Amino acid sequence: MTSPTRVSNRVLASIPSREYKRLHEQLELVTLKFGQVLYEPGKEIRYVYFPIDCLISLLTAVDKRRTLEVGMVGNEGMAGMPFILGIGISGVRAIVQGGGDALRMAAAPFRIEFDRNRPLQEALFRYTYALMAQVSQTAACNRFHGAEQRLSRWLLMTRDRVGADEFLLTHEFLAHMLGLRRVGITEAASSLKRRKVINYARGKIQILDVKGLKASSCSCYQIVKKVFDRAQG
Repeated sequence: MTSPTRVSNRVLASIPSREYKRLHEQLELVTLKFGQVLYEPGKEIRYVYFPIDCLISLLTAVDKRRTLEVGMVGNEGMAGMPFILGIGISGVRAIVQGGGDALRMAAAPFRIEFDRNRPLQEALFRYTYALMAQVSQTAACNRFHGAEQRLSRWLLMTRDRVGADEFLLTHEFLAHMLGLRRVGITEAASSLKRRKVINYARGKIQILDVKGLKASSCSCYQIVKKVFDRAQG
């Protein structure tokens, strides 16, 4: 039997029914709230998460006050990837960027299930490859591309993972994610708004023109998307 929450997460959807049935018995449906911190650097990973319609940002520390987003996890993957390498400690801060539902599993039973579930292993190894590509491309993007290109890329990646054209986001939060000053985000967003590519008001950003947003984005969006499409078949 196919569970609606199974097909909403692409890793779980790729697992054959018999292996998934055993896994599903240990998965718990949870609702994650915007701003909720799931992991801290150097701290124990107690659960792994398979997002359904939520979005999780992976942040690395720049100094004691600043962090920078190096990756995002939506319904294409899993949060808690160090566990598949046998490491139970997080190297990043994981924070809920878009609230919604996820399936979670306690770390200890997940490790046991991962070791004996070959389809789960293969799905997560493919996802690891794609996530590594996303992290490295994001680093290059943050170094070499302008604010409008980075904002456009980020909005497109977010749209792909939550399946929606409207997000609850402030300019301050976006500046935090992209490593830009707030004025830089405001200028980039204002430019896109003038061209009717996006609209924003009261902490909400709405994508009006996907084609226009892709034209404003750098090549990083398509590079990462192709890697994920190839990894997930």
